[in-house]
Amino acid sequence: MLGMLKGLWQYRHFVLSSIRNDLVSRFSRSKFGGLWMIINPLAQVAIYALILSNVLAAKIPGIEDKYSYAIHLMAGLLAFMLFSEIINGCLNLFISQGNLMKKMSFPRITLPAVVVGSGLLNNALLFIAMVGVFLLLGHQFTFDMLWLIPLTLLLAVFALGIGLIAGVINVFLRDVGQALPIVLQMWFWLTPIVYPITIIPEEHRHWFDLNPLYPIVDAYHQVLLYGKSPDVSALLGVSIASLILVGLALFVFRRASEEMVDAL
Repeated sequence: MLGMLKGLWQYRHFVLSSIRNDLVSRFSRSKFGGLWMIINPLAQVAIYALILSNVLAAKIPGIEDKYSYAIHLMAGLLAFMLFSEIINGCLNLFISQGNLMKKMSFPRITLPAVVVGSGLLNNALLFIAMVGVFLLLGHQFTFDMLWLIPLTLLLAVFALGIGLIAGVINVFLRDVGQALPIVLQMWFWLTPIVYPITIIPEEHRHWFDLNPLYPIVDAYHQVLLYGKSPDVSALLGVSIASLILVGLALFVFRRASEEMVDAL
């Protein structure tokens, strides 16, 4: 573990330059450049907001703001998009970088580090755009929004643990690469992002306790929608699970590194 961290520190400039190059290359031939990364999710939110907030008059219970549903949706999407981007980025990472892994000697841990770094950068840019939309809608912020920093780090660690294990297994069993996007799609709809949990009958809400993503998304809603601090006790379980998961992922990754090169 310490060896991987040391290698990551020694190759930190490689990681940073790779993150920059990934961002530049993704939009190098586009006139709007990185704006597309922000336009796409905001367009989705605008459609939901127009239909549900205006046409169907959807509101979040306890909030009189006409656009409370749109803010609820944007907060949930901000969390889930980071989660899914890191997992999807790790899923085919070692397959797409197979030639690099075979020809060059470098700390392989830098590859998932680039994925996480790119995901965090993209998420930060999306957050800035969403803040602008929130202000246009007249939404007020509080200092509790600073909770987003540890929440984002927790979410990134949780996603890295899942993505790294899935990426390693996908090298040997390619069915994982086909199945995981379906699982993520189901996970999205089983998490209160598009809908508030209050529409679920109270006797069935305990099932959401089995969803480790729910406490994090709920914390995003508490911070961005209600302007309150999240329930730390509710996040304790997923925090411990995330640390155990990422530790297991790094162990599996280290043990399987050489076998992955042979399989690729």
